[in-house]
Amino acid sequence: MDEKPWTGGCACGAVRYALLSAPFDAGWCHCRTCQLNSGAPAMVFASVAASKLVWTKGEDRLKRFQSSSFGHRVFCGDCGTPFLMEVDHQPETVDFSVATLDEPERAPPGFHIFWGSRIGWFEPKDALPRHERFRPDTRGLEGTEPPT
Repeated sequence: MDEKPWTGGCACGAVRYALLSAPFDAGWCHCRTCQLNSGAPAMVFASVAASKLVWTKGEDRLKRFQSSSFGHRVFCGDCGTPFLMEVDHQPETVDFSVATLDEPERAPPGFHIFWGSRIGWFEPKDALPRHERFRPDTRGLEGTEPPT
């Protein structure tokens, strides 16, 4: 594991967290829910074991809502910073917004998902793999269709 701590927080400073292990599977998501949640053409998420994300400040400030038929979003109730996507069929992990890390450059994205929902004027110039929807190896896909 990387010896530097993995920490992050929200825009207003009310909520802080620490990761007790290095994140994995960082990637861009272009689904419509991510676009609406972030106000941006896409979001970069990474995964971590649910037990390895610890709220160190302001856990009582977090808000949660059902954002799709298979998941929930967690955000700062004060400033709106989006923190997590909790996927019902993958309860052992959480997907967190890489931009909320104090050092987001440490978790670069390795792929794009929901490329089919990409906003046409947003054209990333990377050579990362692009998947029309989920990656082929995603666990628990049956019945999981987020908005496009």
